[in-house]
Amino acid sequence: MAGKAVARRSTRCSARSLGPLAFGASLFKVLIIQAQNDLSDDRTEFLISDRLSFMRFLGLGLQDKVPDAKTIWSFRERLTKAKAIDTLFKRFDLALREAGYIAMSGQLVDSTLVAAPKQRNTDEEKKDIKAGKSATEIWPDDPAKAAQKDVDARWTVQFGKSRAPKDGGCAPPDIAIPSFGYKNHAGIDKAFRFIRKWDVTDAARHDGRRLRQGLLDATNTGSGVWADSAYRSKANEAFMARCGYVSHVHHRKPAGKPMPKHIRRGNATKSKHRAPVEHVFAVQKHMMGMAIRTIGIARARIKIGLANITYNIRRLVQIGGAITA
Repeated sequence: MAGKAVARRSTRCSARSLGPLAFGASLFKVLIIQAQNDLSDDRTEFLISDRLSFMRFLGLGLQDKVPDAKTIWSFRERLTKAKAIDTLFKRFDLALREAGYIAMSGQLVDSTLVAAPKQRNTDEEKKDIKAGKSATEIWPDDPAKAAQKDVDARWTVQFGKSRAPKDGGCAPPDIAIPSFGYKNHAGIDKAFRFIRKWDVTDAARHDGRRLRQGLLDATNTGSGVWADSAYRSKANEAFMARCGYVSHVHHRKPAGKPMPKHIRRGNATKSKHRAPVEHVFAVQKHMMGMAIRTIGIARARIKIGLANITYNIRRLVQIGGAITA
């Protein structure tokens, strides 16, 4: 029993033991470890104590204390309430620019769905959620239930287009996949492929409207903008022309008509330039396991923002770069 108590004390870490600045920096590194490896707070506490590589990354020795799960949760909650993730992302982006990794050669824009825990609600509760009511307003007599209900995430449907077989047979039916959660909207620079701009919305928001709401980087030295056909609209084309951008957005297929060959060839050429933005999301979802296990868009923004910062760190390592503190 005494041994367990000693073990619990040995995993606790506080600002008093490390100092306020070192404590905050160490906990932020812990959040990067979480985002990189898709870890829960309890699993993170265990692995920091278990892996020497994690301890070296945090600057801890074998005799040092490590943050416990409650401390990690509390620190992330404080970042959420302070809305600090945007400032943290901008500070790392500034460090990249000062190291010579400026945004250049144009930008690639896209979004990806990030799954969140599915909700089981009645039809009446769904109407209240769509009406914009908060969880406490919908479940006033059950605060415990209200605390576990995500009224910010939304359902959407992804459509997968099927291609006709090469032998000329009939194409299989298109696939519709329902998804629940949020969207990570991102703009990356074409040269270095760092995420430069990003935003988080519920999954039902239309991608194209985000283009005019801060998703384009005005500091990029290139004027080209590559995006899929979801971003093709008169309003977006007028916005890009007015702001000095050159649109390389895919054209949509005419309704009820086959796609003209010259437009098909043009879209294929644009796809070759646009493809790297899909690699960004592939790394986040398949290698980092990005998913939302929290409640509400404020916490989801922190999780997705940390994933974006972590991706940029991975990308910096991949291209062999370094930045000074």
